[in-house]
Amino acid sequence: MNNITERDIEEFISRGKRVVDENLTRCSSGNLSWRIGDKVLLSATGSWIGELTKGDIAICDLKTGESLNGVKPTMEKIFHLDILRKRPEIDTVLHFQSPHATTIACMKNRPTNFNVTLEIPIYIGENIPVIPFLKPGSAELAEAVTEAMLQHDCIILENHGQVVCGKNFKEALQKALFFEMSCEIILKSKGDYKTLIPSDYSDFLNK
Repeated sequence: MNNITERDIEEFISRGKRVVDENLTRCSSGNLSWRIGDKVLLSATGSWIGELTKGDIAICDLKTGESLNGVKPTMEKIFHLDILRKRPEIDTVLHFQSPHATTIACMKNRPTNFNVTLEIPIYIGENIPVIPFLKPGSAELAEAVTEAMLQHDCIILENHGQVVCGKNFKEALQKALFFEMSCEIILKSKGDYKTLIPSDYSDFLNK
């Protein structure tokens, strides 16, 4: 369809499988988008992104959000499209619910500093915002997510999951995996962990 090729479809299916292979999401939770020119591939509503077929991929117009192939996109399409419109330097948005990161998203007294290894401040950012629980698929959630993602590449959705973005799929996946790793370290330490201070990593931030 216009600039979307069969190879693009196959690549998107492969990316969905990779997300599940890395244990970042399960069943029909989570969704994925990929901007190609003025079109966006989105996983369909209710689809299992590890088992996508061509019929589970919506091809949407970036500007209008209209599905061009008749497939209904994920209910979270609003924030996927808004992020891709407002951040032209990125082409991938991933919404996921990995076990350790989502455990932290559901905690009453969750940590606020995830800089337990250098990978977090270097590849994701020093601060990771938390969005209060808002109804999935709602305009309110989409607005809050988009606003936070204008300045951040990874955010936590309270009692819901996480969102990351990247200039390509590999970068987005790496951010998701590093964040999951950080959360796993924090949880397994049972509170006995040390975070880095800015002087530990400041020399690496501009490289």
